[in-house]
Amino acid sequence: MKEFDYTIQDALGIHARPAGQLVKVVKGFSSKVTLHKDGKAVDATRLMSLMGMGVKQGDALHITVEGEDEAAACEALQKFFTENL
Repeated sequence: MKEFDYTIQDALGIHARPAGQLVKVVKGFSSKVTLHKDGKAVDATRLMSLMGMGVKQGDALHITVEGEDEAAACEALQKFFTENL
């Protein structure tokens, strides 16, 4: 399992556009990706669940990636978060 932490920089947090883009990135890999915030965990392929977390600017997320291609998925996700959120 690979994991990393990220603090949201985007002033709007995770809203519809970046949530949809995140789901696309995650679905490009076979690994299971989970976002954790304040004791809640959601599957990163579930758009409505992501938006339902209410992630705002300054919120800290813990992301776990588990599966056959976890190294590549984790690297792609870290890049996505840094460039988009």
